[in-house]
Amino acid sequence: MYSYSEFDTAFLAERNRQFRAQVERRISGALTEDEFKPLRLMNGLYLQLHAYMLRVAIPYGTLSGAKMRKLADIAERWDKGYGHFTTRQNIQYNWPELKDVPDMLDALAEVGMHAIQTSGNTIRNVTADHFAGAAADEIADPRPVAELLRQWSTDHPEFQFMPRKFKIAITGSPNDRAVTKAHDIGIRMVEREGTPGYEIIVGGGLGRTPMIGKVINDFLPEADLLPYLEAVVSVWNQIGRRDNKYKARIKITVHEHGIDEIRHLVEERFVETRKAFSGVDVQMLREIEGHFAPPAFVQADTAPYTRALETYPAFRAWTDTNVTAHRDADHAIVTISLKKHGATPGDASAAQMRLIANLAETYGYDEIRISHEQNVILPHVHKASLPSIYSALQAEGLATANIGLISDIIACPGMDYCALATARSIPIAQEIATAFDDLKREHDIGQLKIKISGCINACGHHHVGHIGILGLDRAGVENYQITLGGDHTETAAVGDRVGPGFSADEVVPAIERIVDTYLDLRSDESEAFIDTYRRTGLGPFKAALYPDTRVAAE
Repeated sequence: MYSYSEFDTAFLAERNRQFRAQVERRISGALTEDEFKPLRLMNGLYLQLHAYMLRVAIPYGTLSGAKMRKLADIAERWDKGYGHFTTRQNIQYNWPELKDVPDMLDALAEVGMHAIQTSGNTIRNVTADHFAGAAADEIADPRPVAELLRQWSTDHPEFQFMPRKFKIAITGSPNDRAVTKAHDIGIRMVEREGTPGYEIIVGGGLGRTPMIGKVINDFLPEADLLPYLEAVVSVWNQIGRRDNKYKARIKITVHEHGIDEIRHLVEERFVETRKAFSGVDVQMLREIEGHFAPPAFVQADTAPYTRALETYPAFRAWTDTNVTAHRDADHAIVTISLKKHGATPGDASAAQMRLIANLAETYGYDEIRISHEQNVILPHVHKASLPSIYSALQAEGLATANIGLISDIIACPGMDYCALATARSIPIAQEIATAFDDLKREHDIGQLKIKISGCINACGHHHVGHIGILGLDRAGVENYQITLGGDHTETAAVGDRVGPGFSADEVVPAIERIVDTYLDLRSDESEAFIDTYRRTGLGPFKAALYPDTRVAAE
């Protein structure tokens, strides 16, 4: 795990000192809210419906026990005792008082954390595969590259006032768990005849105009990564639209100019940027890689794990859904669900965060990951420790066995918190999860990803959900559009809108009709929802949702 240098520490201290003075000026009235807004956004502070919200960066989703424990302390001291983990591998505090924010930032700095560039028209928190460094299918750990990108992009003088925000994701696995094709830049670590390199994808994004990214370079040599990315961002920064914020993202630039023209402009710019990099970036990457050496895996008997599987059905059910194969056969990856039925997706109390910190330190080599799916991962756990971890999670309400199932729902804060939202997301997610838990059908249904957004900005990733739900305002009434067939993986796709929306009371029955249709249509129990949908198409699902044949035929 990367440790901050003296330079990093001094940099954070100075940034926090400056912001403390800016907050004092805002409180005194020396700064108006309009004058203060760009200053607070540079430090991750939003003004939401009811209060300020502080968004804290968790670079590439990696935490230690000490960092998680500090997040718990902050939640308890300056918020309402919980934090909300987001689809950008950040954590948000929804109720801080303005006067306390400088103290919160100083507390974060004590463990090498911050809120820089978690907002504003800059390069945001670089995200990565949440199984990074542990997955059995991984080509290489993407986190050293993500850290290099973090250092390169933080306070980059050319990229502080771009047309819009800019998001980068990276994966080291052919199985994409980082949603790279729905980012402004997606990076896939690849090999060609034993030589490492990168596939670069540009122009992905969701929001009001969802688009799947396009490959601009199918094999970029390792040494060219930073100058090439600088060329991409620089070209967009120059030609991206600033006349309309809804058309300012790079996805629109790629759409309007075409991928071939963008590739040509990037290659031209790359000739110049390449000259500015003397190889120090590759040297830095080698040094960073030293911070991410794998732990010294312990050797122990796995018999306690085997006995627990044979003895406790609930434990076996939990391992079936929440435990993933590790690169070391005697270890496992544990996903801790923050989606207990009826709970707010992504929320964790201070007590839960402290428990996770303790488990990471005791059983997990002091490593934690946050996923874009709003769950928490212990990436390295010896199988002999799994029964103890399960027992501890049960005591704190964190042992829900539902990863990848219908109640493992991604949901944005929606109209309960967000000033941009046009409908509620959290209650809809809670109602769906509770309904299917009551019916005890989740495990029969199998893998099914529901994603919910409370407005067209799509923070809940609804476009790439197997079932996507978008909440809108229709003449003062919440109305929920449904899409089907979205996919966030290496076979990424934007879902198909099925037809007219549904009222809040109609959403759960609509989802039940979709699920019933799937269960009737699947070829066997092994065929997942997304595969059935791709085989049958929208027709039978639309007919089930709209029994009126005139509507179904639209």
